[in-house]
Amino acid sequence: MFKYAIHSFTLIAILFFSAAASWSHCEIPCGIYDDKMRITMLEEHIATMEKSMGQILDLEKGNNNNQLIRWVMNKEDHAEQFQNIVTQYFMTQRIKPDEKMYHEELALLHQMLIYAMKAKQTVDLENITKLKELVTAFDKLYFAPH
Repeated sequence: MFKYAIHSFTLIAILFFSAAASWSHCEIPCGIYDDKMRITMLEEHIATMEKSMGQILDLEKGNNNNQLIRWVMNKEDHAEQFQNIVTQYFMTQRIKPDEKMYHEELALLHQMLIYAMKAKQTVDLENITKLKELVTAFDKLYFAPH
């Protein structure tokens, strides 16, 4: 009985940890990349942060602290997901130091991280405007013929 319980626990632990690991893009490298999709995801995270900021600004006028907290958490979660795509996908896997546009791409990615951080810290929509501009600039540079 005890042996069966240990085997069951081990199997559950393996399934749990492998499922958690499958949510992020691999660093094997697997060679399966969809760069355009990642740009679209960045744009969606920006749109969600922008909507969250609008909701926060509206809810600050009222008395619904529960919803206010939920929108703040949502904004911060999408800012973190944005930062994760920038760092774990583009900076560690896609941008190579020996590429021609490395420094320009790296500078744009770094600026995106800074403005995503500012979007987490505030509800200043200028940070959203800047993020949109940076993603557009990165998109043009990254997909330009080299």
